[in-house]
Amino acid sequence: MAFRAQDLSQTRSAVDTIFEALREAIVKGDLEQGAQLRQEQIAAAFNVSRIPVREAIARLEQLGLVETQRYRGAFVTQLNIADIEEVFRLRALIEAEAIRHAVPRLDSVSLTRARKAATAFHDATDPADWMDRNREFHAALYRPDLQPRTDAILTNLLNLSDRFLRAQLYLTAGQARADREHRQILAACEAGDADLAADLTAQHIRGAMASLLAHLTEQQAPAV
Repeated sequence: MAFRAQDLSQTRSAVDTIFEALREAIVKGDLEQGAQLRQEQIAAAFNVSRIPVREAIARLEQLGLVETQRYRGAFVTQLNIADIEEVFRLRALIEAEAIRHAVPRLDSVSLTRARKAATAFHDATDPADWMDRNREFHAALYRPDLQPRTDAILTNLLNLSDRFLRAQLYLTAGQARADREHRQILAACEAGDADLAADLTAQHIRGAMASLLAHLTEQQAPAV
């Protein structure tokens, strides 16, 4: 089973560590859609009982990354094109409004953090790093201003969409386009143009969705 195991027998953060290891493996595609999460194997890999494993899987299920089937166990959720469209459309709506609300309140610390994240995204060569840098960039601009409920909803959507962002950036040569759009969003924020920043953010997310769906549709088309 593909995840980063650790010996947690002497730690108090078993649930958190197992949760993060499994979430990362799912997001990066190391645990593929439909893969079964066998509690006994995970517990042995982390040198713990099944109790923290069960709790970690329950948290993953709350995020929509795992589904439990009666009498069969837990499996990595399989998302179809309709799921992808829904997740990205919701992200576009929520993140656009979040940044519209945040721009008038952005300070030099947040803007500096966003510039650094944008540069790190530009410089990254490993597809696994692109997702983290992309998330850091957007979070720097709007997350400090998010209300707790909005933050929780958006975190859930990001956990779902991250599974596909890596594929979209890598398979569709999307890094260059995303890098350019990051610079445009950042420039609008620096200029204090909240409406433009919101519009660019929505276009950015919808563009990533369209690129990914076009690729998936092409992959699923029957050979002629």
